[in-house]
Amino acid sequence: MTPVTLSAPGRSRAGWLVPVAVVLGGSWLLALSARISVPMAPVPMTLQTLALLVLAGGLGLRLGTATVLAYLGQGALGLPVFAAGGGLAYMMGPTGGFLLGFLLAAMLIGWAVDRGATRHGLLLLAALTLGHALVFVPGVLWLATFTGLPEAWAKGAAPFLLGSAVKTALALMLLLAGQKLTRRIGGL
Repeated sequence: MTPVTLSAPGRSRAGWLVPVAVVLGGSWLLALSARISVPMAPVPMTLQTLALLVLAGGLGLRLGTATVLAYLGQGALGLPVFAAGGGLAYMMGPTGGFLLGFLLAAMLIGWAVDRGATRHGLLLLAALTLGHALVFVPGVLWLATFTGLPEAWAKGAAPFLLGSAVKTALALMLLLAGQKLTRRIGGL
């Protein structure tokens, strides 16, 4: 699957509307996926990383990154887009490192997709897996400033590893299915 191409430069004066709509829609999908959660302390288990992987893999570097930045911006403004609220104080709390990880993951996955990772299932799987890891690294390190590293690992990573593997596999399947669908539609 190649990243979404939304309009050719100079095509219309309103050519910016579609990318803006995609970015806002993607940010709202991230917000909605935050609400689908299993409450755990201090980090809830949500569907956000699945949505993140699919969005970054489908939109590429530019739009995927813009989507996560829009999501984080909405949260910074106080909109309740995160699993348990919004605002700068929330972003600086125990889960703040995971939010930074969302941005890093979107950038890495989008970069890999822009360079053809979707043409090779194993490359795409590697990009998604590394992206998922990039959510955990700053997340656990930031959480460790609140709890210490052993507890941060025990509460912020270990319980999520199996679910993360499942979400990574689902994202891979969804992106590959989207690629097949795109080829079929293009062949009509």
